[in-house]
Amino acid sequence: MPHTLTLIAPLGALDAALLGKARAALDALGGAPGTPDWLSENEAADIPFTGSPEQAVAAVQAALGGAPVDAIAQPREGRRKGLLVADMDSTIVTTETLDEIAAFAGLKEKIAAITARAMNGELDFREALVARVAMLEGLDVSALEATWEQTPIMPGAQALVATMRAHGAMCCLASGGFTFFTGRVAEKLGFHEHVSNTLIVQDGKLTGRVAEPIFGRDGKLATLTCLASANGLPMEATLAVGDGANDLDMIQAAGLGVAYRAKPAVAAASRARVDHGDLTALLFAQGYRRSEFAGG
Repeated sequence: MPHTLTLIAPLGALDAALLGKARAALDALGGAPGTPDWLSENEAADIPFTGSPEQAVAAVQAALGGAPVDAIAQPREGRRKGLLVADMDSTIVTTETLDEIAAFAGLKEKIAAITARAMNGELDFREALVARVAMLEGLDVSALEATWEQTPIMPGAQALVATMRAHGAMCCLASGGFTFFTGRVAEKLGFHEHVSNTLIVQDGKLTGRVAEPIFGRDGKLATLTCLASANGLPMEATLAVGDGANDLDMIQAAGLGVAYRAKPAVAAASRARVDHGDLTALLFAQGYRRSEFAGG
């Protein structure tokens, strides 16, 4: 089956010499590599080839010798996806919002340590979420607004959503975090829908509880599959991206599932990963040229 290998790097880090090394590695596999096609000069390029995507990525990464280049291999046909389901924390925004809320209670270090273990799959997501939220009982809700005001959007997120929307894709934010943030992020970036958890508030204070049912790993996968069905899309036409263990099921089920700057256990279990590029890497992986990007 014809495939495409997409190489993506921070702007200026990808050059003809690296493309040459990649082509040589594909040739050594018998992959009959074609002529590279720049999607963005010195940033992203496609190389057509035949053979195993997994073997191609491994061989090319070895040949590039640690250069800051991401490599994603997939079938040439059907690269542009009709559905995007994205995690929020450390994916669409740069922070873990629950950890940042905890800073206002003087508990950031303690809660962040639990978050890191849960996102690497070392702790049950539901139990870890309930335990962390319980520690915030009595915190004034003003901490949520203050957290939002200092929550940066991940580079490339706006272009990712705007470009996919402009080409008819459905975009959904699916987070194990909280509706207070997903609603604001969805509105700011143009996601069609958002799904997450709800913090229970009483008299202007957090009660330390989360509304049931808790939205986590199973919910994210269900969101991906239900939205694909509702929009008449096969799973091959879907894109899922995230960084934590609760994202892994949807990443593995999607036509293009991307572990984005992910925790080690998640990156190791995903077919595609982005460690160096920003979120526009997901557009390059779909064959979009930088000249086609929308939304900045």
